Amino acid sequence: MIAEAGLAALWLAAVMALLQLVLGALAVGRKQLSLAGAMVPVTLVQAGLVSFAFACLIAVFARSDMTVLLVAANSHSAKPMIYKIAGTWGNHEGSMLLWVTILGLSGATIALFERKLRIDTKLATLAAQAAIALGFYAFLLFASNPFARISGVIEGAGLNPLLQDPGLAFHPPTLYAGYVGMSAAFSFAVGALLTRNVSPDFARAMRPWILGAWIFLTVGITAGSYWAYYTLGWGGWWFWDPVENASLMPWLAATALLHSVTVLATRDGLRAWTIMLSVLAFSMSMVGTFLVRSGILTSVHSFAVDPDRGLFILALLAIYIAGALALFAARVGTVLEGNRFDLFSREAALVVNNLILTVILVIVMAGTLYPLILEAATGAKISVGAPYFNAAAGPLALILMLLIGAGPLLRWRKDLPKALLDRMAPALLAGAAALLLLAAFAGRIGVLPLLGLVAAAVVGVASLAPLWKRDLKRAPLFTWGMVIAHLGCAVSMAGMACDAAFIKESMVAMATNETRPIGPFEVTLLGVREKPGPNYQALEAVLSVRRAGGGEPFEMLPQLHAFSDPQMTTNQAAIKTFWNGQLYLVLGENSDGQNFLMRLWWKPFVTLIWLGGILIALGGVLALLGRVKRDVWNNRWPWQAAIGAEVRS
Repeated sequence: MIAEAGLAALWLAAVMALLQLVLGALAVGRKQLSLAGAMVPVTLVQAGLVSFAFACLIAVFARSDMTVLLVAANSHSAKPMIYKIAGTWGNHEGSMLLWVTILGLSGATIALFERKLRIDTKLATLAAQAAIALGFYAFLLFASNPFARISGVIEGAGLNPLLQDPGLAFHPPTLYAGYVGMSAAFSFAVGALLTRNVSPDFARAMRPWILGAWIFLTVGITAGSYWAYYTLGWGGWWFWDPVENASLMPWLAATALLHSVTVLATRDGLRAWTIMLSVLAFSMSMVGTFLVRSGILTSVHSFAVDPDRGLFILALLAIYIAGALALFAARVGTVLEGNRFDLFSREAALVVNNLILTVILVIVMAGTLYPLILEAATGAKISVGAPYFNAAAGPLALILMLLIGAGPLLRWRKDLPKALLDRMAPALLAGAAALLLLAAFAGRIGVLPLLGLVAAAVVGVASLAPLWKRDLKRAPLFTWGMVIAHLGCAVSMAGMACDAAFIKESMVAMATNETRPIGPFEVTLLGVREKPGPNYQALEAVLSVRRAGGGEPFEMLPQLHAFSDPQMTTNQAAIKTFWNGQLYLVLGENSDGQNFLMRLWWKPFVTLIWLGGILIALGGVLALLGRVKRDVWNNRWPWQAAIGAEVRS
């Protein structure tokens, strides 16, 4: 009965979403703001019902209830419990239910805690959230029922072995939280347009949601990058897979939106641009959802194979985005211009920053969608790989890095070029020193990696400039957040450039007791043995590794995993991390009965890529905490307001 209870809760949640939309439309359209008291409970009930439905889906996966079609198709009773539970969202229907669950909870949070918006704008925002939710409820109930029953199945087909990793427990949920955060920003923008309230107060209300979504997207992308890096055994940290790009595109749009909404909140500028970026960011989230769930991609990430469901998502995408663009076109004339600024100012730098991010977004989207459009039109299959993305987006990324360094050092409204050069002098000296050191000791490296390392040095020093000559204990948390996030960009850029410039790679066939060099190490194959796993059989290579020229040897154990449900062979790379890089070893197939194929990599400073991602997310968290702390201090939260009212009385 658990599945039936979950399905009933899903239907009731859809009814509550419809009621929420109707109440919001009446309240805003007919100026019946007294309905606000009824709308909050409806929003909370909807969130509770959809959360209960998702809990029911987790329960049937945990119990291995093979009478539920989704469980039979995507689980197996012999799987470890962590993969049974994480497998709830490791499939099409479950991932979409998680999506709409987070959406319902975000609406409840807005209803309970948002106190900065005008009441009519808040109600319009909640109505927009309900409209988005209704589309996904309809999709789940009519096209992708997660609780559909089946009979005659004794054992399940199992989860894709590539997804049987702890990364499945947190990578998809963090990305979905980011996507849904963009839906909240979209709803805020729609609400502001409907009530003609595009103002700094609106921006201050929307900013925490954008910042939170951006943090989740950063964490999800960073975690997904490292998951693919150690699981797939290809040795790369980013493969320009279309589904990887599907998460990168919303992040680029969210980054531009985050800077734009800051200008609107603090300087009352970029009003129309902020609204447009809100629509664009949510559009990219919907495009990502369509790419992963439509079945048009062949990827370890994609779940759906039914084109009808892809058309359903495409219809939702068209309705939401076309409707928002039509509303924007109709109301943009009512959006006041806001304060002006000089061409040489921090606001202008942020505008250029946003334009570059948008151009990079277009480049990534074109490289991702062009093969799909071409195949649909002509039947020809092509792939767009790293050379296109690196050549097209790489130079723009370098310019963007320099803006990241210079932007925070510019003054608001108006500044002087000479004053900026004076503030940038230490950073420019750091860049010159890095260039000289690389020219003297790095040997021959590519132009882009060379410029990337120089840019990382400039930005790394410039990012610390806002803290110079300040009492660090009194610096606001959001200033610390900006500094750490920008420093993280420099650290990631340094890691990417080092990986491109100094990587050593070798593919060899090795016999027992044979030794091969890789970078500063020597690798000896001592033997290959069988080793059973929890739900697979493993072939494990025993490798003895020591530094060339001496040193204590250490053992590394790469594996090949053979799964039976479903049948698939996967790699488990052996990775050893040092202060200056990673040694990455992969076991391949037996080539001739005696020799085993081995792929050996030495990756100098590659870990800086993910360290930078962690710093970027940490900077976002500090900035968010700083904003929340200031809101509490200013008595903007409901319990603070209540306490203040009691004190005054």
